[in-house]
Amino acid sequence: MPWAEALLASKSNELPCSQEGRVLSYVDALNEAMALALGLDPNVIVLGQGVNDPKGMFGVTTDLHKKFGVERVFDTPLSEEGLFGVCTGAAMNGIRPVYLHNRPDFLLLAFNQIVSHSSKFHYMDNGETNVPLVAWAAIGRGWGSGAQHSQAIQGLLLGVPGLKIIMPSTPYDAKGLMLTAIADNNPVLIFEHRWCMRNKGVVPEGIYKVPIGEGVYRRKGTDLTIVGTSHSIELATQAVDQLNDTGITADVIDLRTIKPLDEKIILESVQKTGKILIVDTGWEMGGVCAEIGCLVAEKAFSYLKAPVRRIGLPDVPSPAGFTLEQFYYPNEENFSQVIKEMVEKT
Repeated sequence: MPWAEALLASKSNELPCSQEGRVLSYVDALNEAMALALGLDPNVIVLGQGVNDPKGMFGVTTDLHKKFGVERVFDTPLSEEGLFGVCTGAAMNGIRPVYLHNRPDFLLLAFNQIVSHSSKFHYMDNGETNVPLVAWAAIGRGWGSGAQHSQAIQGLLLGVPGLKIIMPSTPYDAKGLMLTAIADNNPVLIFEHRWCMRNKGVVPEGIYKVPIGEGVYRRKGTDLTIVGTSHSIELATQAVDQLNDTGITADVIDLRTIKPLDEKIILESVQKTGKILIVDTGWEMGGVCAEIGCLVAEKAFSYLKAPVRRIGLPDVPSPAGFTLEQFYYPNEENFSQVIKEMVEKT
């Protein structure tokens, strides 16, 4: 059985938070995942602007072209729609492209291919053709990226049938989800957060699976449910830990993927706590926060003890200045304040 089929058929081997083991940086975990896939399958290719630079793209592709050759790991022109079309066609013919974009903003140039082609072909030809394509991009902030280079656009793609969308928060999940995405026969989008990429964590050697569409509890509690992904769930976890002395406890659920959503874990937690705070790195309006809020209102309304709350970005473009960013982006203090308000109001 090919490695991709074997991986997808295997059971997930979740790593307990307390387990000791080899520690890797987030960036090295991603690099290792791609190296493993390239080594296991000659049909896997890695491409994108700057992937063969001395430090790779954000470090995640460093030296891959030296290990596997420039025919399989190569730089691309500034032609996002054209290259995404090339990747889609290659995927339809048995290649497994991993197409790295510097930032999600540049994926906007490939929306025609993403929305109208790669996500549709499997359905349009009655399942005869698969499109095993991974598109990766890193959300930027913190150094003056501004309105055109720091956009979290996952909410724009949430309603597109045929896509899978991954947003990890830990090195363990980053590696496992990358491997699972490459093995998947559907187009998968991975949105990383640059601030998560500063983290280190326990990452097993070799190949392992983190399932797409399954969330995980980062904390367990009784006062409220906090649901999100990526850097937003990292902030939420830190805020809950800071509130330990107050006696407040919460279920903190890292969804890890937003399409498909793990409805089961969300609803079982809300049934227990009766309150939910939804957090996201994107805009509040019309995005992940809104979709999960609607899900809870539709399927768990009778369990709610208080209105659904959400923390995302305000409905304005991202600022470039450091001072303005401190007002624009939520932080641990914002999270702590909302959590305390929700718990105090029965």
